[in-house]
Amino acid sequence: MAADAPPRRRKCGTSEVHRLLLNSDPEYARQRSEIEDLIDEETARGFAAAAPKVRTIPVVVHVVYKTAAQNISDAQVKSQIAVLNEDYRKLNADASKVPPVFQPLHVDCNIEFKLATKDVFGQASTGITRTKTNKSSFSYNDAVKSSASGGADPWPARRYLNIWACNLGGGLLGYAQFPGGPVDTDGVVILYSAFGNTGTVNDPFDLGRTATHEVGHWLNLFHIWGDDGTGCKGSDYCADTPNQASENYGKPTFPHISCKNGPNGDLFMDYMDYVDDDAMMMFTAGQALRMNATLNGPRKTLFQAVPAFPGNLGPSKTKKQSVRKVQAVLRDRYGHKSLKADGVYGTQTELIIRAFQEKRHEAPWKLPVNGKVGKRTWIALFA
Repeated sequence: MAADAPPRRRKCGTSEVHRLLLNSDPEYARQRSEIEDLIDEETARGFAAAAPKVRTIPVVVHVVYKTAAQNISDAQVKSQIAVLNEDYRKLNADASKVPPVFQPLHVDCNIEFKLATKDVFGQASTGITRTKTNKSSFSYNDAVKSSASGGADPWPARRYLNIWACNLGGGLLGYAQFPGGPVDTDGVVILYSAFGNTGTVNDPFDLGRTATHEVGHWLNLFHIWGDDGTGCKGSDYCADTPNQASENYGKPTFPHISCKNGPNGDLFMDYMDYVDDDAMMMFTAGQALRMNATLNGPRKTLFQAVPAFPGNLGPSKTKKQSVRKVQAVLRDRYGHKSLKADGVYGTQTELIIRAFQEKRHEAPWKLPVNGKVGKRTWIALFA
């Protein structure tokens, strides 16, 4: 395949990222185990309890480009957000194409998406960033997620869904990071020519379904066949998706039978299979429940505000609850295990804050380096 040839078969890198993290990061493996236990508890409550209302996820799209074509328009970005809302709310025009036997499984997920209107500091934003790069293409090694490696730094992943639109090499259409991974690389990456349904998009991935698929992973959905090759023993942990042998490509004809799953066969029109954009058109009730359980657990901070700023904090012998809160987050989130949350802003706290600021002195944080907690540093700590 030529370097600039648009992909003709769906290729997702999420499983590779997942395996790499499992093999290299013990903390990720531990987090994944805890998350699955929590998901089991949440799903046991049922959909009505897990998703009592529609929730809107704030999104920031980072357009990373080398050529003019890769610098996709605002209109193309907005078309992708519109597709996500249609697909996750069961408002997609092609919903009627789901075979009648599978129609009862197709549900509204009660999840919506909106470009962020403010950054984490409260400044007005379009929810779109643009970064020119000297990189011809990116892979699933997360280079696009850092300015140091030619990409764009994420907004705080606990508060936003970060999506990078860029040129991906090797026929890759996109990839995502499951909940529980490193916060600095959390988010979704999509090939610029498979992003949205207008502008630079190329058939057969021109309806915005690559992002629908990858955001599904970000919300803890697995591939529908369970990623076990053709073993018929893999699971996507959703009871209402039929067992199937492996991924389907192109535009299968119903019924497509595998793993003795006749007479109805594979649910190949599900967004978590590998078919073309115009052949996928549904999430099941089980998938919707699993995604909403994820929003109630590892993704719940998307809907939580940063704690109110208590005023400037600095060295003092007086115990303060706000200082105790700062020390606790430094200890529990940023790895300073020896720091005692005693509420006294002593030398150790000051030095740790100064080091925290030094790492975030440049854009996008632009923190002062003074060892004190002003409003910007407070937001950076808790975002």
